[in-house]
Amino acid sequence: MPGLLRGMARTAVVAGTATAVSNNVSRRQANRWANDEQQAQPAPEADAPSQDDQIAQLEQLAKLKDQGILTQEEFDAKKKQILGL
Repeated sequence: MPGLLRGMARTAVVAGTATAVSNNVSRRQANRWANDEQQAQPAPEADAPSQDDQIAQLEQLAKLKDQGILTQEEFDAKKKQILGL
């Protein structure tokens, strides 16, 4: 009987260790996937210029065009860039 108890105890220790290791590996992998997803997401919209900034830039471009510093083509190209078109 003592041999049977010793075998059961050893099995319990091995099973418990295997479960603990498996849980640690699963947790570490889930954290790694979460980090990968965060890095893969596009930049937040906060990086894009605000509407007020866009309006100010377009007004400045219009002044430059009216002064003859920019051509209509240059104005149109920069306008598209500012508006993200």
